[in-house]
Amino acid sequence: MSKLPIIGITLGDVNGISVEVIIKTLMDNRVADYCTPVVYGNPKIISYWKKLMGHNDYNMHIIKSIDQVHTKKANILVCWDDEVEIRPGESTEAGGKYAFKSLELATKDVKDGKIHAIVTGPLNKHNVNNQLLPFKGHTEYLAQQAGTNDYIMMLVSEDLKVGLVTGHVPLKDVSSKLTTDIILRKLKLMNKSLKEDFSIQKPKIAVLGLNPHAGDNGLLGNEEKDIIIPAVTAAQAEGMVVYGPYPADGFFGSRQHEKFDAVLAMYHDQGLIPFKYLAFEDGVNYTAGLPFVRTSPDHGTAYNIAGKNSANEGSFRNALYMAIDIVRQRNSNFKLNENSLPFSLARKERFRIDF
Repeated sequence: MSKLPIIGITLGDVNGISVEVIIKTLMDNRVADYCTPVVYGNPKIISYWKKLMGHNDYNMHIIKSIDQVHTKKANILVCWDDEVEIRPGESTEAGGKYAFKSLELATKDVKDGKIHAIVTGPLNKHNVNNQLLPFKGHTEYLAQQAGTNDYIMMLVSEDLKVGLVTGHVPLKDVSSKLTTDIILRKLKLMNKSLKEDFSIQKPKIAVLGLNPHAGDNGLLGNEEKDIIIPAVTAAQAEGMVVYGPYPADGFFGSRQHEKFDAVLAMYHDQGLIPFKYLAFEDGVNYTAGLPFVRTSPDHGTAYNIAGKNSANEGSFRNALYMAIDIVRQRNSNFKLNENSLPFSLARKERFRIDF
């Protein structure tokens, strides 16, 4: 077995900023001191983007199977031989087709134990999704492939961790999907991940309410009284350090999140708006509860800047670092040592990169 974790990287949408931020991240040779990166895609696509970015002198090791991986270099695993038309800034059928093919093959390898984690490049779920391939997003696809409904989408930065009870769900359907049992399950998953993946021995978790002013004692809704408070009480009875529900606006406005290790939000925008406001350039999307490690940057395809060589790779770089650290937390074969610092220190001390 390699002394370093092998991290699979999915190509994402070839017309967005995904390939750009991947190349910018892997260009630093120090990355290979901490992991063996393998990009699932095609060398011609990498070459196109290298030329566009003015980095023709950067090379990756080309392999046909994961068994040929070079442990001292960044690798590109040839997943198809097709010619792919690249049109930066445009949503195309090809962009969705090959983004999914990359994801599909990397997922197979991580399930088979051939790689130790996946970092997913941003794709456009609208050009992946079709009648033959219903696709709601990375998180749902990976959970389905893992055969589990017990997972939680978490957004993580150095100073803030936010988990979601409901993910890609229309706002009008959120209330009907909330139950005491579901919230309690999400709290258990978050608490377990904070301990096992982030080395927080006694996590302190804040739970947000659903309604304005957390329902205002039933005046603005009963979900807090009937669903959320019973979940908080049940979690406390199981020994978890959980408080709430808090009104979301005042909670973040008064910076109460700084007193907690993590925050559980009831729905997507409730958690992601404050997170992206506070940590947009360095945040990481982490799917906790899967049998394998999966991270991704917290941004999308950014078609508006694709091909302009102006994308900030910070979030993708941090997603890679976090994947390395969580693998090392979980796997005794890659035990933590003085050269393997926690994620919160990795950005400050281990990787100082200036392009």
